[in-house]
Amino acid sequence: MKVSGFPVLGAVLLASTAFAHAETLTIATVNNSDMIIMQKLSPAFEQATGHKLNWVVLEENVLRQRVTTDIATEGGQFDIITIGAYETPIWGAAEWLTPVDDLGDAYDYDDILEPVKNGLSYEGKLFAVPFYAESSFTFYRKDLFEAKGLTMPEQPTYDDILAAAKAIHDPASNTYGICLRGKPGWGENMAYVSTLVNTFGGKWFDMEWNTTINTPEWKQALTLYLDLLNNYGPPGAASNGHNENRALFASGNCGIWIDATSAAGYIFNPNESKVADTTAFAKAPIAAVDKGAGWAWAWALGIPASSQKADAAKQFLAWATSKEYVEMVGESEGWVSVPPGTRKSTYANPKYTEAAPFADTVLAAILAADPADATKDEVPYTGVQFVAIPEFQGIGTQVGQTVAAALTGQMSVDQALQTMQSATERTMKQAGYPK
Repeated sequence: MKVSGFPVLGAVLLASTAFAHAETLTIATVNNSDMIIMQKLSPAFEQATGHKLNWVVLEENVLRQRVTTDIATEGGQFDIITIGAYETPIWGAAEWLTPVDDLGDAYDYDDILEPVKNGLSYEGKLFAVPFYAESSFTFYRKDLFEAKGLTMPEQPTYDDILAAAKAIHDPASNTYGICLRGKPGWGENMAYVSTLVNTFGGKWFDMEWNTTINTPEWKQALTLYLDLLNNYGPPGAASNGHNENRALFASGNCGIWIDATSAAGYIFNPNESKVADTTAFAKAPIAAVDKGAGWAWAWALGIPASSQKADAAKQFLAWATSKEYVEMVGESEGWVSVPPGTRKSTYANPKYTEAAPFADTVLAAILAADPADATKDEVPYTGVQFVAIPEFQGIGTQVGQTVAAALTGQMSVDQALQTMQSATERTMKQAGYPK
């Protein structure tokens, strides 16, 4: 493993905070490919600083549960946590996070993309720094499309997606028309389903915070979702989240995959993916409206206020989210694999843009996703694929479980909509909504 770049990285670390005595930092992170690379390269940080890292690498839903419990109870189990654009402003407002806007001039905050930085801030103060950011778009197998005489539009509609999935679906050869998130969770299946609802013209709540799930727009979205996965998806789709679908697509088992733009670095890496040379991409599909079809997300690193090792933790944040770290990943793992979506300098670097044919499309998708204007009708909340209120974590998880139940045939679409409507109304009423 290459551990070059110490002089530059050392300058970043020294600028961020004074060296203290060696600490052991416990890091909770998600088992996504970019974080696995971070863990692989972390001996460079340990060698440069003398600190030791204790890694707790968890599946996405488990990570969220463990981190939420620890930070809400001030348990102090973690010194660094991987959190997202949903939690960060809410937890910052609750004073559960240590501000991280003091990592030094060498860190170059101005280099961070403004929408990403804004999504991790509360009242102008940054409470986490982005490790990678993403929207969503459509991966597809151009070889399968060509074999069927199909052309993917730059901006596909869901009619296009349905027709293509049907045409290329070939379960006899273990090639399925489409892969979509089915694993229940507010950040798993509901990240995708919420964008589907948006583009069909639906929303979670109206301006008076009345729940609007049992509506024609949600029914259209859920009906299409079930149609796609039940008829043209892989077996056991209700167990597949981001990582499972990424593996299926990279192995050549999916013709279409609508998911995070951040997965492109994996799919287009021939060392990881069997379909690196036969994959193409298009914008996230649209239906009735073009709003909210592509989500807005960042996985970021934050420091719980309960940590007693904030200075050392800031050194790690300064290292892992710096321009120099991006360079290190590019030289060590290949430029196609660098963390995407966070820094302007990444997209100005010809080494990256030449290695990543998707770079411009991803950047445009991230800049186009607007959490403040993601629905057809006016709503009282922000968020594309989530609702930025504390109650949504529980609501989204419960709704996601019901969607999964409908996917596995345990209830009809109408039963699912009524169940989700009633459960969400009950939670919102208990929380003091509607207002």
